[in-house]
Amino acid sequence: MSEEAERPAAYREPQQARSAATLARVLRAAEEIASTSGLEEMTIAGVAKRAGVAVGTIYRRFEDKEQLIAALTDRMLERREEYVAEQLRGAQPSLSGVMDAYAHALLQSFADSSTLFPELLRTRGTRSLDRGARTITELHHLLLEAADPYTDQIRRFQPQQALDTAARAILGACFHNSVRPDAVTGEAARRQYADELSRMATAYLLTPDQPRHDET
Repeated sequence: MSEEAERPAAYREPQQARSAATLARVLRAAEEIASTSGLEEMTIAGVAKRAGVAVGTIYRRFEDKEQLIAALTDRMLERREEYVAEQLRGAQPSLSGVMDAYAHALLQSFADSSTLFPELLRTRGTRSLDRGARTITELHHLLLEAADPYTDQIRRFQPQQALDTAARAILGACFHNSVRPDAVTGEAARRQYADELSRMATAYLLTPDQPRHDET
């Protein structure tokens, strides 16, 4: 199967405020059902019933369930980008403050619909993976932008590369936690875990590089 064949055609975007509100209600209903019952159990009829709209209303916007799932993926990823951006704007004005806001925002965003989010990226083919990659790129850009005023505090030989490493480590840890059977759950436990991630990343960035043994 080609990459193009794996990608459902784009759904029809609403042009009016009323249509946009209906679409938001449909996607919210789809997310609620998928989060509690799984993507396989989610049906167009079930989504229509929960959203309080006619089945035909959904089919006027989406050709099939795959298009609906693609729209749901977009909605969830956009929401994560917006949330992380908002949290970084409110970060304490320091390198440690930015890393702390980044770790807490990422962990919280993955905690929302924690079982659904990895499933969306894992099982929906190339399109969802591409969309997920764009979100990862955007999250990375948001961190670089927020940390830019404080990069002179980084004590590694290559500050930008070190910041990239720290960002990848936090993102990987948050995603890994969302797919683990023994994931950190509960607000207090997540807060503590995010604190540890930010402290680890900040300690790495503020620790001077040591020459490798083969370089001495």
